Amino acid sequence: MQGSANLNIMIKAARKAGRSLVKDFREVENLQVSMKGAGDFVSRADLAAEKILKDELLGARPTYGWLAEEGGEIAGQDPTRRWIVDPLDGTTNFLHGLPHWAISIALEHKGQIVSAVVFDAAKDEMFYAEKGSGAWMNDSKRLRVSGRNKMIEAIFATGIPYAAKRTLPATLQDLARLMPECAGVRRWGAAALDLAYVAAGRYDGFWERELQPWDLAAGMLIATEAGALVGPIRDGHDPLQHGDIIAANGALFDHFAGIIRTRPGS
Repeated sequence: MQGSANLNIMIKAARKAGRSLVKDFREVENLQVSMKGAGDFVSRADLAAEKILKDELLGARPTYGWLAEEGGEIAGQDPTRRWIVDPLDGTTNFLHGLPHWAISIALEHKGQIVSAVVFDAAKDEMFYAEKGSGAWMNDSKRLRVSGRNKMIEAIFATGIPYAAKRTLPATLQDLARLMPECAGVRRWGAAALDLAYVAAGRYDGFWERELQPWDLAAGMLIATEAGALVGPIRDGHDPLQHGDIIAANGALFDHFAGIIRTRPGS
């Protein structure tokens, strides 16, 4: 796909940050790690990648706003546009030497995500999309959601909260209802890649609670542009604002969402 100038800036920034992360990933045992919270680690590599992304993205578009996991929020001179960035989605995987993590970059315009990049640098897979132009991987592979229409043949992904999060009981109840009806559930620890994998047809659906905008923004657009249906778990919620999301191909969405949205005891 021939992308816009903004998308090209995003891809270039992701590749530059990806080179830095891959270099550090090879030396993961030597990383200086500090505790940011229970089960949530931040590394020197994470902060270095965010600096690269900020320098590249705000250097190219200095009037845009900024929202990122480590660096917080910066208001831009242009109030209609902001970058939403996770420099290292899957930090725990990274620090344990597991090659499943990604850089996530989204561009928001007037409250809508219009461009998105999720870069799996360890596998050199660049997922990207622009609103209305479809979703793609690397140079020319068009992404489309899976065509499976039977729950028993479908694989779903989620994030299982660690004990410090309050939604662990709800997720365990989800699993108890869902697993007897499907071919399996995967928990790989990187929401941006989960959504990109839905777009690529590798997963048939994804759900999770207690996510942040930088976890979701880019992956949501990529999944939607590949044909996925995307919505909240709770009525009246917006995934970007409230952090709960369901995504799946059109044939499975209603059945899948019905299972996840069932309240305990109902």
